[in-house]
Amino acid sequence: MRWKGIHHVEFSVLDYEQSLAFFDKMFGWLGYKSFWTLDIGYRSTYYMARFPLFHSYIGIQPAQAGGKLDSTRRQPGIHHIALWARNRREVDEFHQGFLLPHGVEVTDPPAEYPVYTPGYYAVFFNDPITGLHFELSHTPLVPSLAAYRRWVGALKEEGKRHPQWKRPPWKEAMRALPSKTE
Repeated sequence: MRWKGIHHVEFSVLDYEQSLAFFDKMFGWLGYKSFWTLDIGYRSTYYMARFPLFHSYIGIQPAQAGGKLDSTRRQPGIHHIALWARNRREVDEFHQGFLLPHGVEVTDPPAEYPVYTPGYYAVFFNDPITGLHFELSHTPLVPSLAAYRRWVGALKEEGKRHPQWKRPPWKEAMRALPSKTE
């Protein structure tokens, strides 16, 4: 089983210098480290959570075309990127201590989303320059019994809205993927 997910993702941004200033503040607030390509071959700046033992990072580079994104339109491409939060408190503090004071558009304030997974807690927001849609979310390693019950209850409610499902939602959602030999 694979134990690492995305190696890195890179976004093209409308105003590189303004975006760099915003992301430096945002990722700095969250405790990330940063490096850049020194403009060797191409121009890009990267942000990583666990330096020097990082396993995924986010890059930005100057866009050469296009306009500001609108995640509500659900255009082709990446809809949003979710960043890990250490705990619920970090989500709340980021909302109160970074997003609101910097006038960042918050599309969904901090809340628990029990239908996602037990204890899932997040805030959603848009970067002010390019409109990239972000989420800062926390999923507890060991959810509380109450969070687990809310999750089961939320899934049961969803199941009632989908009479075509033959199995419980937590089984209906799982999909088999072809193996290397298929």
